[in-house]
Amino acid sequence: MKLDNSNSNSNGQISFPAAVVDVTPPHNSDDADEAFVPPLNFAMVDNGIFRSGFPDSANFGFMKSLRLRSIICLCPEPYPEATAEFLKANGIRLYQFGIDGCKEPFVNIPNDKIREALKVVLDVRNHPVLIHCKRGKHRTGCLVGCIRRLQRWCLSSIFDEYQRFAAAKARVSDQRFIELFDISSLKHNPLSFSCSRK
Repeated sequence: MKLDNSNSNSNGQISFPAAVVDVTPPHNSDDADEAFVPPLNFAMVDNGIFRSGFPDSANFGFMKSLRLRSIICLCPEPYPEATAEFLKANGIRLYQFGIDGCKEPFVNIPNDKIREALKVVLDVRNHPVLIHCKRGKHRTGCLVGCIRRLQRWCLSSIFDEYQRFAAAKARVSDQRFIELFDISSLKHNPLSFSCSRK
């Protein structure tokens, strides 16, 4: 087999033409002027479950496209008025579990608030749901880590996901919280999560 060297560079490596991919959202006259900007650290956790940092007005078009039913806010601060109005106008329920953001290494996340937030996540009537804290790293990472425990992920995979979002600011105390959190009292069917289906 002979390779065509017309596309090779001076090092003999073959170069390929760049592919052009259209990432423009479908045109809809109602959304024509809306930008689709996801919140900081946005990601899909599972079908109907998303995570991110605190959304603001720049994210409203994107959030509308998710057709959210609920938002779980893990911050104690009052919700900004413009964002609260957006939620009301779009029929999105807000569940706020005020967990203080703390940089101290030995201050733990409150078990009761994570347990209550998990109950909201496990109730599929609340889906699609967005989980967020200020930056989508620590508090959100702890809640998502507990979801992963319910999905029977191994701890190394849970910690890997947590560290991808927390990066250089990963906290051993958060990872210890995820590992020691008691999931036995939470009633749910592990098959209710798409990742667990066979």
